[in-house]
Amino acid sequence: MMRYIKLVNFEINRFSKIYLSLLLITLVSQFSGVIIVTKSLLNDARDIMKEERLSEAAYITNYGGIDFNHIANSLLFVGPIALSAVALIFYIFLIWYRDWFGKNTFIYRLLMLPTSRLSIYLSKATSIFLMVLGLIAFQIIILPMENALFNSNVPEALLSEMSISTITIANPILSLIIPSTFTQFLISYGIGLMIMSILFTAIMFERSFRIKGFIMGLLYCGIAAVLFLAPVLMEIGNFYFYPNELFGLMLAIGIILTGLSVWLGAWLLKNRVTV
Repeated sequence: MMRYIKLVNFEINRFSKIYLSLLLITLVSQFSGVIIVTKSLLNDARDIMKEERLSEAAYITNYGGIDFNHIANSLLFVGPIALSAVALIFYIFLIWYRDWFGKNTFIYRLLMLPTSRLSIYLSKATSIFLMVLGLIAFQIIILPMENALFNSNVPEALLSEMSISTITIANPILSLIIPSTFTQFLISYGIGLMIMSILFTAIMFERSFRIKGFIMGLLYCGIAAVLFLAPVLMEIGNFYFYPNELFGLMLAIGIILTGLSVWLGAWLLKNRVTV
């Protein structure tokens, strides 16, 4: 267990500089977005009131109040979230391939450590998942601060206050990364874990069999996608499931695919990937 924890810590430290950069970009970009977009919204509102000779009350009646949704839908707000998501998806591949193609071919030393190769596999998966949770936690922490800054900069007469829960529900991206219920959290991040395990297995196929393995990996991803979406595809083909049945089927298939992918990926790493 201690070796596994040390491997997780090692993997996180290797990505720490980029990870901290993502956090800093998110912090600066989103707070800048709050200030810049709020100023733009207020200038637009004042221009409209001046041109149409409206009072603040009349403006609210005609155009509605200014709420945080304007901020949450701006590029300065959602851009860092998208950048972080792309960076972590890219890191799913980088976390393996840099060990093979880095300056010192580090994979040889890593695979010869006196520990189970399953620990190496799980440590890489765990480090990515922890970094995802860290980014989400960071967003949850700064979101109330951003909302408070927005509320303080908008005149009370023009402000439509929103609670944090309302903001996350109203914004599609925030509702995806910050689920409103624990069940939704398990579903969203369970699917994320499944996808990561499938991609890890595809990488192990490629590392085990090279060109043939690349094709095998693509086929494995395609088959896994079809199997997971099979209940939905059956519904499109007029085979009806009750909502609970559909959820139960997809949950069972997701658990099976995740377990199979972890087992197969670890087996390939142990028996087919050589040093």
